Amino acid sequence: MPRLIFFCGHAGTGKTTLAKRALPVLHAASGESFCLLDKDTLYGDYSSAVMGVLTGDPNDRDSPLFLQHLRHPEYDGLLKTARENLALGVSCIVVGPLSREVRDHRLADRAWLGVGDDVRVDIVWVYLQEQQAQQRIAARGNPNDAWKLAHWDDYRTRLFMPRAEDYPELRMVDNSGAPGPVFDALMAALG
Repeated sequence: MPRLIFFCGHAGTGKTTLAKRALPVLHAASGESFCLLDKDTLYGDYSSAVMGVLTGDPNDRDSPLFLQHLRHPEYDGLLKTARENLALGVSCIVVGPLSREVRDHRLADRAWLGVGDDVRVDIVWVYLQEQQAQQRIAARGNPNDAWKLAHWDDYRTRLFMPRAEDYPELRMVDNSGAPGPVFDALMAALG
């Protein structure tokens, strides 16, 4: 049974780092091949080129133009790539914020995802306290984060924290503590 594992959360929470750490552990435990599909790796350069032409700012990932016209195609392509791999029997770890999709419970909707009952779906929501995420974003120095840091009060209005009782489909991971115990608990939950 192929697996589709989402690592979701807002910028700076450590979802990509956690996913990359999880992949070899899951592979070793299951003997299954896994494909890592990170939204920024797949679409970052393309979106930079498009935004550079349209706005003169290749690092724009937060303007209304990007959010209205490029966000959806990025996520659509990400999920199509996952479905192609799953159809070939290759399990996928998908990394991206996916906050709108989580908020609307879409990742738990097999019809919306376009996957059958033969695919095991797990959704990991990685989070930190806001101040810690802001510090991590500043420390990593990614130009795509410049708008977030310069307009933090505006950016933070888009952040949401799903409550476990409202989102039972999520595996909630507080990534602010000691990495060992948190990671071990997550690996046990993912089997």
